[in-house]
Amino acid sequence: MLSRALIEEYRKVGAIVVPDVLNEGEIAELRRATDELVAGARGLTGHTDIYDLEDSHRPDAPRVRRIKAPHLHHPAFARIVRHPGIVAVLTDLWGPDIRFDTAKLNMKSAGFGAAVEWHQDWAFYPHTNDDLTAVGVMVDDMALENGPLLIVPGSHRGPVFDHHADGVFCGAMDPAREELDFSRAVPLTGKAGTITVHHARTVHGSAPNTSARERRLLLFQFRAADAWPLLGFPAGIEAFDELMVAGRPTLAPRLAAVPVRLPLPPAAHQGSIYENQKGLARRYFAPAEASV
Repeated sequence: MLSRALIEEYRKVGAIVVPDVLNEGEIAELRRATDELVAGARGLTGHTDIYDLEDSHRPDAPRVRRIKAPHLHHPAFARIVRHPGIVAVLTDLWGPDIRFDTAKLNMKSAGFGAAVEWHQDWAFYPHTNDDLTAVGVMVDDMALENGPLLIVPGSHRGPVFDHHADGVFCGAMDPAREELDFSRAVPLTGKAGTITVHHARTVHGSAPNTSARERRLLLFQFRAADAWPLLGFPAGIEAFDELMVAGRPTLAPRLAAVPVRLPLPPAAHQGSIYENQKGLARRYFAPAEASV
């Protein structure tokens, strides 16, 4: 599935873009499923186990910024967990044994979609080794103006940065610390059906959607089968092994010399990364409503 050049790019840059992994029919099905789920947010007055809402949400004018674990709520998303094109990409990177973690559908509606501050996924869920990645499925075309994923090239080879504010985890890096030159960030853009793959330690974020077009990115978290979460898996080993999408599970976690910083004490604002990041005092991206 991946050329040698793309594999080397992933290792060097920390992210790649792979076009045409999903076909038009699969994308159309994901859009229909998304519309069905978003319609269910009408009448809600706050976040739920399914919906994470924009701060400007109203029950009569629903604004959804994330569908939590969409694979548990609609079969169209569940089917993509084991999409052969995605699994092929992962086995090219890591070998035959691949385990799923979870999924989310991040939505930036035209004109008001919220930003996500700079962070590393690794800060949220450190493992015994760092063969972890997030696969993003572009449900819509993504260009610079509608808030695509931005990554800092090569940052996956550096430290795990501090994602705390006043000693409490907040899921974001403080831009005032000037630990990285964020002006070096590059956008991951493409047509609907394209996937992005970014390493769990790659620093990334995204600006608000300032365009008149939707920006919906379906994100799946995967890991090599021998990468075990340091904070455990409370559902038990049977449920953990049910997350295998290729190959076989193992009872021998691989230990690697990778930097780790635990996300403790837990964020004051729970629910999603958007809520976690409310604990960050200084923000890099302008508020979404300023872009309307």
